[in-house]
Amino acid sequence: MEFLDMILGIDPNFIVIGLIAIFFSLEQVSQSPVNFKKRIHHLFHNLLFQVILVGLNVFFVTFQVFSIEWLNEHHIGLLYLIELPFWIKLFISVALYDITAYWIHRGTHVIPLLWRFHRVHHSDTSMDASTVFRFHPFELILVFGMGNILTAALFGTDVLSMAVYYLFLYVFFFFEHANLTYPKWLNSSIGLIFVMPDHHRVHHQQDQYYTDSNYADIFIVWDRVFGTFKIMPAQKNKYGLTEFDEDKKQTFLFLIKSPFLNIKRITIDGKKKNKPE
Repeated sequence: MEFLDMILGIDPNFIVIGLIAIFFSLEQVSQSPVNFKKRIHHLFHNLLFQVILVGLNVFFVTFQVFSIEWLNEHHIGLLYLIELPFWIKLFISVALYDITAYWIHRGTHVIPLLWRFHRVHHSDTSMDASTVFRFHPFELILVFGMGNILTAALFGTDVLSMAVYYLFLYVFFFFEHANLTYPKWLNSSIGLIFVMPDHHRVHHQQDQYYTDSNYADIFIVWDRVFGTFKIMPAQKNKYGLTEFDEDKKQTFLFLIKSPFLNIKRITIDGKKKNKPE
């Protein structure tokens, strides 16, 4: 417990800085599966999203923590109906935050208003570790942030388990998005339970048939159970969204205002879904 308290006592911003430093550095010195130019320029525009989010989180994280603690004080949620050992309850709570995020993520792909904000993340045509930052701040705060409060209201999860969830989430996010070559055996071993980079790369395909799959962040079992799991050969990767292919549409300023612009979704061959050949 003391070790957990020590880890969670580290400022999350320092954890994020450490992870981007590690993964971005590895991308520069190792053989990457996808080669692209202007990596520093790409990093700069993606980092701006994180700068904005940090500023907004000063206010929203306080509200989120206050809301969850209020729910806990009033014993609201299903976990208060049973007595569980600390570590079992912690694991279940982390899994509950993750499955709620799965369904919310799925919703951002099918609800047009939510997709306007979520497509900012999918717009990246050169996915690497810095793509972790390319989320519209309104989506993270108003959609996924409120989802954490909803999880606490339904299940009785607490702030501690949310902090543990985010600790693992940061690691998985950088692991999944990094432009690195990983051993194939990961997919057929721990990839049966956890999200692997090859799984998440499918989710970033331009082809909507694949984009609308593999929604999980930590536990890929949600996609396997609910029928949204797909896989494809890594060499066929083509990231991004066709309607964002232009260089000017890859800049921070354009992307931050893009949810409020009428940008028509372009699908391959003009079809909504494209099944694999």
